[in-house]
Amino acid sequence: MFFFAPALPLEEVFDPTGAGDTFAGGFIGHLAKTKDISYENMKTAIIIGSAMASFCVEKFGPQRMKEITKDDIDARLEEFVQLVNFDIDLV
Repeated sequence: MFFFAPALPLEEVFDPTGAGDTFAGGFIGHLAKTKDISYENMKTAIIIGSAMASFCVEKFGPQRMKEITKDDIDARLEEFVQLVNFDIDLV
């Protein structure tokens, strides 16, 4: 099985240092929290990891990660949903 997820487009990337570690933390953190390693839940974990990494690159070092709230994370996850959700009419 394959699952493709885009990176969230950002206007500016200040510092990519730590983005991979932050992705891993979001990914593994979600799996640990849910105790569910199903394919469907791993897809969710990928998006959560990507959302967390997108915060990481917005400022230098851990500065941005110290500032985010649960509401920020929820809004960022909604941005991901909107990025890959298509509402089109096929004729």
